[in-house]
Amino acid sequence: MTDRSLTDDECWSIALAKDRRFDGRFLTGVHSTGIYCRPSCPARPPKRENVRFYASCAEAEAAGLKACKRCAPGQQSNEEAAVLAAIDEIRHAEDSAPTLDELAQLTGYSPAHFQRLFKRSTGLSPAAYARALREERARDALSGEGSVTGAIYQAGYGAPSRFYESSKGKLGMAPSAWANGGRGVTIRWAVVATSLGDMLVAATDKGVCRLSFAEGERELARRFPHAELIQGGAGFETLLAEVVASVEQPGDFAHIPLDVKGTAFQEACWKALREIPPGETRTYAQIAAAAGNARAVRAAGSANARNNVAVLIPCHRVIRTGGDLGGYAYGLDIKRELLRREGQ
Repeated sequence: MTDRSLTDDECWSIALAKDRRFDGRFLTGVHSTGIYCRPSCPARPPKRENVRFYASCAEAEAAGLKACKRCAPGQQSNEEAAVLAAIDEIRHAEDSAPTLDELAQLTGYSPAHFQRLFKRSTGLSPAAYARALREERARDALSGEGSVTGAIYQAGYGAPSRFYESSKGKLGMAPSAWANGGRGVTIRWAVVATSLGDMLVAATDKGVCRLSFAEGERELARRFPHAELIQGGAGFETLLAEVVASVEQPGDFAHIPLDVKGTAFQEACWKALREIPPGETRTYAQIAAAAGNARAVRAAGSANARNNVAVLIPCHRVIRTGGDLGGYAYGLDIKRELLRREGQ
């Protein structure tokens, strides 16, 4: 029995890939040899019918298995301890994030070696991890009550200008608009008939902020209660035509600008979704890994569910490990048809 966010099929795929990013998440028990291993164990892969997966050493040993002497699953490696110590140091830094040299000194590695080690384990450099953490804290704070400036300081930025400079080109709507339901933002919208049903398209001057099916102005107003909602418009019609064409004939729509909001990890997942070639699919585990945190499979599923721009952020290209389509906010018929069109 493993972490509920991973299926046995996903665990098996990870074990075959010897993906060390999942070490500590589950254990591979080989009942033909009576041992249990880390997912990254370098030993030859066993036969699938001899394998069971376990959440802890105690659980594996209760099933009569012994720890593999080669990968030592019951022992935390020096590298794992170093990365965890660095993450703890970054998370608890009160002002500026610790430098690479400081983290290297803390863990006893050279800066260059520790940079490679940290990125291999987390998918990000220490500096990028610190930036992502601050941005995520800022987004969380901006979604609640209180002033924008207070939220920015609370997230760890030394001044509001640092936050706006860091987030330029990433955040879409201004932070004040996020915190106030789109206050001060003009959103143009339309509902158009497509072969998949009525489709709502809404956009700010920066890009598409909502694409959904079977919704209209009422649902849009619930999401942006303080925005100025304007139906249609000359400039909007050109963008709308491009969006409709992308739905009717799915292909490369990376040129269509978006204006979306999410945590740092959610936005990384959405970026990974946009990088899936038409006609191909990915699993939630693959999206989590592409977003820089292979262990966050459940969070990747949540990011998929919180996607506000269907099709253009192609969450329909994510399926379950066994090939099952899984769910889709607008129904499996639409998901199935989008995949069919892209596969032609």
